[in-house]
Amino acid sequence: MKRPLNPAQRSLPDAPGGWRRVAVLGVLGVFALAITARAFQLQILSNDAYSKKGDNQYVRMQQMRAHRGAVRDRNGEPLALSAPVVSITAEPEKLLAATGTHAALASLLQESPAALVTRVTKLRKQGQIYLKHYLTPEEGVQIAALKVPGIGIEPNYRRFYPAGEVAAHVVGFLDFEGNAATGVERSADERLAGMPGKRRVIRDNKKRIVEDPTELTPAQPGDDVEVTLDLRLQYLAYRELKAAVTENRAKGGLIVLVDPRSGDILALASQPGFNPNRSDVRDPEAMRNRAVAMTFEPGSTVKPLLIAQALETGAIRPDYTVDTGNGFLKVADVNVRDVHAAGVVDLATLLAKSSNVGAVHVGQKMGTESIWSGYTKFGFGDKVGSGLPGEERTVLRDYHRWRASDTVTASYGYSFTANALQLVRAYCALANDGLMPAISILKRDSVVPPQRVVSAHTAQLVRGLLEGVIVKGGSGTKAAVAGYRVAGKTGTVKKNGKGGYIKGAYQSTFVGMMPAENPSLVALVMIDEPGNGDYYGGAVSAPVFGHVMAGAARLLQIKPDELPPLPEPTPVVPPVPTQRVDIGMPIARAQP
Repeated sequence: MKRPLNPAQRSLPDAPGGWRRVAVLGVLGVFALAITARAFQLQILSNDAYSKKGDNQYVRMQQMRAHRGAVRDRNGEPLALSAPVVSITAEPEKLLAATGTHAALASLLQESPAALVTRVTKLRKQGQIYLKHYLTPEEGVQIAALKVPGIGIEPNYRRFYPAGEVAAHVVGFLDFEGNAATGVERSADERLAGMPGKRRVIRDNKKRIVEDPTELTPAQPGDDVEVTLDLRLQYLAYRELKAAVTENRAKGGLIVLVDPRSGDILALASQPGFNPNRSDVRDPEAMRNRAVAMTFEPGSTVKPLLIAQALETGAIRPDYTVDTGNGFLKVADVNVRDVHAAGVVDLATLLAKSSNVGAVHVGQKMGTESIWSGYTKFGFGDKVGSGLPGEERTVLRDYHRWRASDTVTASYGYSFTANALQLVRAYCALANDGLMPAISILKRDSVVPPQRVVSAHTAQLVRGLLEGVIVKGGSGTKAAVAGYRVAGKTGTVKKNGKGGYIKGAYQSTFVGMMPAENPSLVALVMIDEPGNGDYYGGAVSAPVFGHVMAGAARLLQIKPDELPPLPEPTPVVPPVPTQRVDIGMPIARAQP
């Protein structure tokens, strides 16, 4: 028989196997259930996501660079080529441990073993380093044959520019990382670059490639790009420009040679120059393409365009004459001066003598709106869109914003800016019987229709007037080319800086065409800040034009003009021999 519990025994807590045990087991059960659920989520429901996340820590998609297309001139001559090269990589710890291979490897890398070890030791904490770039594939094979631990061979391409500095401003270059920096390399980058490939590689925790299991997407090579340059003319233009800049101790210069019918740029050079093959020498000023990125006030080179607009609108007639007096005129607080007083001049003399006073008189007969409209039709104020990057914005303000002084100065080429391509394009309109072509450096599959600027009659008339600039008495006689009729215009302007015109600094220009009756070529030459005394366009830039045009005529076999023959020299009749007698009288001729 059980004893009854006394009151003290009834107040004691339960034994350890009581409700506490149940509570602990319950908590543990809940944790186990949670862990099981989480494991189910990770292993079953989220397996793909976490597997991908894990792969991302060690599996990488490595980009494979495509073979870049070539840049060639209009005759197929290479201007930019990509050649296969290799880069040598190394895992520092493995390489340093393989001491017996250092001498042979250093020899192929063309450095001393001590220099190699010192260089690698400084970078030993990095997982992978580059020992050398741009080795030939044959050199890569030789290094691979050494079987040096930790050494890797990465295929790549290197860009070469066969024409060097001669075509540098047109072609441009790639930077060290292979990105297009300037020129056609940049403007046609999408066509040249192709499509890079991709391959999956496995890296360890130090980002070293430990396995290269498969190539997923092969690279697609880029297309070749053909430019309109003629490399023969490019060499000629660059040589003459560089010589002129050196001779005149100028800050720089530019030259553009264009086919006026198609608008193709046949030659374009800028000074100072640079060698695109030298990545260690990259002077920003030398890399600047002045033909595109440099703006200037065109000065007297716009006078033929002003006269063309005046003739086209009927503001003046072809037989127009004006009294320029003593070469000085004050209009709207602007003092207008000519270099030499010319008195009464016709249009041919106005251009030949480059009379500012005469141009202002023509501008006054036209009016502000007509002057502005004419310059606009000739393309000033609009981008050329030549296919070369970096074209600076030029300024031709709306005529409603012109002051009276702007109308005066615009008549002889001030108060607005242009670049070389705009100015040469305008002269192409005169050369092409009033049709202004679209200027391009890239070969086009179809012809872009030209824009009618003035009538063929007006363009032909102005070309005839411009021939007077080249003959004796004109300002551009040094642009003459033996055997050809040349038409052109000189220009000399004060150089504008941030604070106004720079004292003693000029830009000397000549723009012209040849043969004058039916031009095949239009060229512009500008010498920036000549410092050797002469600074007029006729003295500094015109000779460059003449030399380039003479060489181009030979290379392109342009038929000479049928110039009127020189007058036959008057024959010298020798005196009839005489004999004298003592009396000093000549002997009469014998009778028949």
